[in-house]
Amino acid sequence: MIKKQPFDRQKHIYRNDAFVELVKDAVRFFNGTPVLTLPPPKYFLGTGVYALYYTGTNPLYAKYRDINRLSYRTAIYVGKAVPKGWRQARSTDNPLNQSRELCNRLREHSRSIMTTSDLSIKDFMCRFVIFEDADSDMIGTIEAALIRLHTPLWNTTVDGFDNHDPGSGRYEQARSDWDVLHPGRQWALKCNGAPREKSAILADIINHLNRLMVTQ
Repeated sequence: MIKKQPFDRQKHIYRNDAFVELVKDAVRFFNGTPVLTLPPPKYFLGTGVYALYYTGTNPLYAKYRDINRLSYRTAIYVGKAVPKGWRQARSTDNPLNQSRELCNRLREHSRSIMTTSDLSIKDFMCRFVIFEDADSDMIGTIEAALIRLHTPLWNTTVDGFDNHDPGSGRYEQARSDWDVLHPGRQWALKCNGAPREKSAILADIINHLNRLMVTQ
């Protein structure tokens, strides 16, 4: 019989400096990729990680415009597009099965922005990295690293930008903070739960942007 051992937390901690450097290298590569219009001008295959940058005149996001005026340094949103079957570990490296998940996500976000009356799609840019084959296992890790780096407003303070239509019979939930600020998505207007007060959301945004400026 195997003898039971006393619990020692240190024996369960994995550390690897090579992994840390790999993540840093991927982030550096991400930051050096070309910045494109939103949505990108052409369809493409692949999955990966992306960021959206704001440069417009909406006074709510003026600090993003100022930060990104000369270079795209601070994302307002970071997201990922994973291979089909990724959650069930059923993804495949077969190039014939490559999808447009990343491109489709960027176009879906574009449609969300274009439904609003106070945001213009021409004020958004994007950059992204495509991860193929075994490297696609890094998608979630690099997304998390970029969120820690940028603390994007629409990830950390204003929720709901990446929400989808919950479907018929499931509209009892509240509209997200993003939909309160930027109404327009028809399915969100059907949500009949009690949303957060707009004044509370705006106060959170002001606090977030004040902290953001301190770190620039």
